[in-house]
Amino acid sequence: MTQTSSPLNPLLRKLEAFAPLSEAERAVLEGLSGPIEVVPAHADLIREGDKPKGILLVLEGMAFRYKTRASGARQIVAYLVPGDMGDLDVALLDQMDHNIASFSACKVVWIKPETLASIQQNYPTIARALRMSTLVDEATLREWLVNVGCRSAIERIAHLFCELLVRLQVVGLATDNSYTLPLTQLDLADTTGMSNVHVNRSLQELRRQGLIELKGGRLTILNLPRLRAVAEFKANYLHLGDQAAA
Repeated sequence: MTQTSSPLNPLLRKLEAFAPLSEAERAVLEGLSGPIEVVPAHADLIREGDKPKGILLVLEGMAFRYKTRASGARQIVAYLVPGDMGDLDVALLDQMDHNIASFSACKVVWIKPETLASIQQNYPTIARALRMSTLVDEATLREWLVNVGCRSAIERIAHLFCELLVRLQVVGLATDNSYTLPLTQLDLADTTGMSNVHVNRSLQELRRQGLIELKGGRLTILNLPRLRAVAEFKANYLHLGDQAAA
């Protein structure tokens, strides 16, 4: 399902966190918007083995990258929030090597690689901001590897919640340390490499300590300094400077 295009406010806000954009550059980026695909919750946007459709841009909702095993086991390897893009060089691939699906209902745009390549060639500030965005994606993946490999169950959940707060604050989708979290306990388990039982126990412990409230698909962090301390969370890998949550 598609609908009329609209301004790419989340993308603009995200890229402006990495480099100041002129009015002309903002206008160029807004010109990227095309037919918007409306995707229901829990639907695949593209599957492993498919031919790339273009460069994905999430405008609304939350999506994720994942891999599956023959047994059906799933590992979620990245979250995509509004303003996030897929691989800028996806056109180099003959087929996708992972799946992308929606946690919630989403609005997305598929950008033609040649269109974005032309913009990067003619607007170096935009090119720099996009490259920074890619570097942050790579840094985030490294942090997730540390999460799965080194942190305890409660630390993994706490770190993920802190990271999402910062990322959503940048695009104006988190207020008063609270944001929409359309994930199930199974989604969190497949993200953090834990069992559903361990996720449940970790959430209960975070609640018991008065650190979070999770109700009706919305997470509220009640004590951010303490939650950051539990997670040993440092936002430096997101490279947002003063815009990172204190």
